[in-house]
Amino acid sequence: MDSLQLPPKPKNSTYKTIKRVLIALIVLALYIWTFLGINIDFGKAISQMFSNFGNVVVGLFQPNWAASGDVALSMLETITIAFAGSLMAAILSVPLAFLAANNMMGGKVGSTIGKWILSAVRAFPDIILAILFVVAVGPNAFAGVLAIAIGSTGMLGKMFSEIIESIDMEVVHAMEANGANKIQILFYAVMPQIIPEFLSYAIYRFEVDIRASSILGIVGAGGIGTMIFFASSNRDWNQMGTILLGIIIVVTVIDFASARIRRKIV
Repeated sequence: MDSLQLPPKPKNSTYKTIKRVLIALIVLALYIWTFLGINIDFGKAISQMFSNFGNVVVGLFQPNWAASGDVALSMLETITIAFAGSLMAAILSVPLAFLAANNMMGGKVGSTIGKWILSAVRAFPDIILAILFVVAVGPNAFAGVLAIAIGSTGMLGKMFSEIIESIDMEVVHAMEANGANKIQILFYAVMPQIIPEFLSYAIYRFEVDIRASSILGIVGAGGIGTMIFFASSNRDWNQMGTILLGIIIVVTVIDFASARIRRKIV
C-alpha cells in the first residue's frame, strides 16, 4: 500500500509578499520618523554617557552600608504603602467587577457603565495619581496609598469582572430553580467559584504595587522613592547602590513568596 503523501504547501502569493514588504517599510518609516523627530545630538549623548558611565557603575557596585538602616526603614514604608493600597483596591474592585460583569447585571447597560468606570480609572498612571494626591493630602505616605489603591482598582476590577463572566452559570440557574434568593446564590453559587482566582490576582497585584510604590516617593508620596530622588540629585551613587540592592532583595523575596501562595490557592 502506497504511503499517503501530504499535499504540497501553497506558495506565497504575490499579494501576500507585497503586503509583508509594505508592512516592513511602514514600520521602518515609523522608526526613522521617530528618531528624526527627537531633538537629540546622539553623538554628544553617547560620548557623555560613556564618560559618566564609569562613575555611576563603580558607585552602584560599592554600596554605602552605613545607609542600610535608613534604606530598610524606607523599604518597610514602601511595603506598607503597597500592602495598604492593594488591600483597598481589592475591596473597592469587587463591587465594580460585579457591576461590569454581563452575567451579573442582566443587561448590557449596567455592565457598560461599569466597564467605562474601570476604563476611566485605568487611564491614569500611578505617578500622575500620586502627584494629584500629594497636592490634595500633602507629601506623605497616605498620598502613595491612595495612588496605589485607585490605580490598582481599575486593573483588578477588569480582571475580577472577567473571572465573574467565566463562572459556570448552570449552578446559578439550578439554585434559582430551587427557590434560592440572591444572597444565597451569591454566597453558595458565585463566591466559591471566584474567591480562589480573586485572591490569586490580588496577590499578584501586590507584587506589581511593590514596584510601583518604589518610585512614588519621587513626587513626595513616601517610601524608598524619596531616597532615590535625593541620592540621584546629590549624585550619591554609593547610596543609590544600597537602595537598588534593597529593592532587589525585597522584590525577589516577595515574588518568590507570592508565587508559592498563588499556586496553593489556585
